[in-house]
Amino acid sequence: MLPVEHRIRTPREFGTVMKTGTRAGTRSVVVVLVLSQQRPEHHIAPWRCGFIVSKAVGNAVIRHRTTRRLRHIVRDLLPEFSATLPAGTRMDVVVRALAASAELDHEQLSADVRGGIKRALRKAGAAAEPTPPQSENENRHV
Repeated sequence: MLPVEHRIRTPREFGTVMKTGTRAGTRSVVVVLVLSQQRPEHHIAPWRCGFIVSKAVGNAVIRHRTTRRLRHIVRDLLPEFSATLPAGTRMDVVVRALAASAELDHEQLSADVRGGIKRALRKAGAAAEPTPPQSENENRHV
């Protein structure tokens, strides 16, 4: 289970992300994310996440299993992505499972979620992966 400070829980929070967020879809999930600046005096978690798993995915057992799998994947991925964002930026993410998500193995589902987050971050104008530091010689123009 995700800690409370990392969960999107209310319908209003879900609605805000879904209406204003940047979308990126893969074969098994649709990732919607919103980047926002935090005030320095607020100590809010750098990322929050919520999941939407409809009846199109399967019966209740399959939906709950899919949610648990997605939660586990997101718990491992979002800290590394949020570390690439500028200081004070919070990332709210909603992952909507498509019917194919129930049939994929862990590696495929993880790759789809990672790809969706990367594409959504690029669309939102944020670096999707950390950029290596350049040496001083590369910065000089001759």
